Amino acid sequence: MTDTVDDHTACPVARSQEIVGDRWTIVILRELFMGSHRFEEIQAQTGATPQMLAARLKRLEADQMIERRPYSQRPLRNEYHLTEKGQAFYPVILALRAWGEHWCKSPEEGPAVTYIHKLCGKDPGFGPVCEACGEPMRREELQPQMSAEYAAERERRHRLFKEQGATRQTGDG
Repeated sequence: MTDTVDDHTACPVARSQEIVGDRWTIVILRELFMGSHRFEEIQAQTGATPQMLAARLKRLEADQMIERRPYSQRPLRNEYHLTEKGQAFYPVILALRAWGEHWCKSPEEGPAVTYIHKLCGKDPGFGPVCEACGEPMRREELQPQMSAEYAAERERRHRLFKEQGATRQTGDG
């Protein structure tokens, strides 16, 4: 028995799972949606080892979910950006967010991220359509606001990553 799905399966869930079916890939995509584009930023927020992150980024690039864009020529360094295919994954991130907020946290914790829907100026809820105006929730039309706790958690991860002088590998090879 193998861990891969027959490439010829008609099942779209099985095909999708082959691309994004592990924790690391999902949190890497989360970081790209949150605006982290550089290897070290993504590594600091995901906790992935350099080797794990480089492998997942290469896989996402091969699957045309992301593309590399150089930001430095000497030495060559790349940023990672979502392609149209990668951007189309946003409703899945919203669904995971909604499910996680409902089933994986206590109500006392409150949401990690809230949004303002730019089209109507209201909290859109958990999607996929705005609870206030009924329009689909699109990433570019949402203004995120991290809770103080989540913002502090992210800052703590970044600080610890820098303090530990993490082994740096650009993954740009």
